Amino acid sequence: MFCFSIVFAGKIKNPHINKLYLDYQKRISRYGKINFIQISPGSKKEEGMRILNVLDRRNNSKVFVLSEEGELYSSKAFSKLLNFSHGQHLIFVVGGAYGLEEEVKTRANHLISLSLMTFTHELSILLLAEQVYRGISIINGSKYHHD
Repeated sequence: MFCFSIVFAGKIKNPHINKLYLDYQKRISRYGKINFIQISPGSKKEEGMRILNVLDRRNNSKVFVLSEEGELYSSKAFSKLLNFSHGQHLIFVVGGAYGLEEEVKTRANHLISLSLMTFTHELSILLLAEQVYRGISIINGSKYHHD
């Protein structure tokens, strides 16, 4: 069973993105537990402290931080990373509009980049949720992912 948390600053204000995000949350819950931890927005430093507080409360978790300098993964390679971490609580961190404090990045077990392009945090959360679902689907042999 998988156990995921996605930590992010701010809200998902766009109702269309929110609907899709909730759909992926439901899909992921078929394979394990997922929770979304929303922290209140603030300055980069304030958000960093709030994120670190969340991570400190879950210090046995494996932490993946989305960052532009992170490693790019194909969907299959990402599924292998998820499968390798199976049984551990996995925390994914998405920064706010001003990015992440370096201290948050250094706390990560893995820095991941969704793309060489920059996305809003709302789109990043949605893309991450879709890729987590896709990765689990690949692991479980679902027909969601096509070769």
